[in-house]
Amino acid sequence: MSFFQFTRRRFLAAASLSVLTIPVLAQDLPPSRTPGTDVPQGQIGNALRALDGIVEDIKSRSKVPGLAVVVVHQGETVYAKGFGKRGGDGERVINADTVFQLASVSKSIGATVVARQVGRGVVSWDSRMRDLLPWFNLADPAVTERLTIGDLYSHRSGLPVHAGDDLEDIGFGRQTILERLRLQPLSAFRTSYAYTNFGLTAAAEAVAQASGADWADLSEEALFQPLGMTRTSARFSDFMARDNRAVPHAKRGDSFEQLYQRQPDAQSPAGGVSSSINDVASWMKMVLAGGGDLIPPEALQPAISPQSFSSRPHSPDERAGFYGYGFNVGTDPSGRVILSHSGAFELGTATYFSLIPSLDIGIAVLSNASPVGAVEAIGVSFNDMVQYGRITRDWYTGYEGLFAHYADPVGFTAGEQAPSAAAPSPSAGYCTGRYAHPYFGTVEVREEEGKLVLLAGPEPLTFPLQPWDGSTMVFGITNENAPAGSRSAITFSGAGNKADELEIELFVLNGPARFQRLTQ
Repeated sequence: MSFFQFTRRRFLAAASLSVLTIPVLAQDLPPSRTPGTDVPQGQIGNALRALDGIVEDIKSRSKVPGLAVVVVHQGETVYAKGFGKRGGDGERVINADTVFQLASVSKSIGATVVARQVGRGVVSWDSRMRDLLPWFNLADPAVTERLTIGDLYSHRSGLPVHAGDDLEDIGFGRQTILERLRLQPLSAFRTSYAYTNFGLTAAAEAVAQASGADWADLSEEALFQPLGMTRTSARFSDFMARDNRAVPHAKRGDSFEQLYQRQPDAQSPAGGVSSSINDVASWMKMVLAGGGDLIPPEALQPAISPQSFSSRPHSPDERAGFYGYGFNVGTDPSGRVILSHSGAFELGTATYFSLIPSLDIGIAVLSNASPVGAVEAIGVSFNDMVQYGRITRDWYTGYEGLFAHYADPVGFTAGEQAPSAAAPSPSAGYCTGRYAHPYFGTVEVREEEGKLVLLAGPEPLTFPLQPWDGSTMVFGITNENAPAGSRSAITFSGAGNKADELEIELFVLNGPARFQRLTQ
């Protein structure tokens, strides 16, 4: 008699007349792979039948204009449907071939491009950046010497959160941004975690150069073509050329409007892929198959295994979060491993996928609206139905709260009125001139038609300056990291008849940036 049989017999005997049911879990699995819940026959079918109602309910509550949802199971696409309008002329409806910008879901897809090259022997996850991209440096030479592709794909390089995004916001391209990451302060190497688009992009750039192609072409050759993903690209111009594409909608008050178009080529490996749900389904099937015929399991498994401690528990009963190489790796309340990622452009895109390898099932939800938690809520509600046969809580309410602050304007003067007893502004002559910063480059303050303007970026963006209080002026700014209504302070200082320096509040994500006047 086995220990399991002996224990079960004693348990049943002790229960006397009680009716006990032991779940029919896979008894041939090792303990580390045994889930905590059984999925009875027919439960996944019931979940699929409930999915229309889940989507319609959350779409109605969130007011998201359009969604596309796909489910794959056991190597087949078992659900693929569009909901609502994709925007643009004629307000045409979304279908399974409508192309969406994927935002940060691009990281997971890009990680499988890297895994393909690992499987081909072009690189390894432990390849040093110093060997592949010699010009790429971080602030600490010792870190630069040891830095690997995997360090950057798991956000453990020490770079600060979203390093480089501020340069992209004012128009700098990939090469310049990657070169200037050396000016960013570093946290502890390999023991800290900070989500960084351009750190990951640097790793992808290294893989592309080792492969003798640019990133978009490599993605096409290594992944999209072999999987038949004909509506997928890592190049923005391809997205814009699609007739059947989703137009971004930004949140304004209680509704969504077509206001902006995000151009993410600079961070393409981290946020620049566009695709349809039919194409995403092909990719999910490959990942669930452990790489299938395309990627050797030993090349893919590191990407979908915990590499960084991304979310530390804040209470004894809170589950920890982990990040692999481009994938979130977690444990569901059921005890099953969940692979997932969300993507978001505040200017009008929200995406989500999750995979449950033990059930060979995955769902992706794409939307053409700013992130409000709708795509995550649909995905997690479906996963509840799959695993438990019921939705365990109102997931939209939970996720909506997490995303509520995303649309909040930034800047300490945002939404405020200028002081009633404000000091007069300095003269135009005191302010005008060119100012330099090692990270942001050169900006110029110029007088145009009797008013001061700030010019910044490689193809200068123009920001009209408004008086605020004495040497502090303000300007409105809207971009991916500064939602509508944001306002930045700009403060001039210096004892002479011309300012020696100016400080710009919102150009940098980690504190104000101080620019020094350039001598004429």
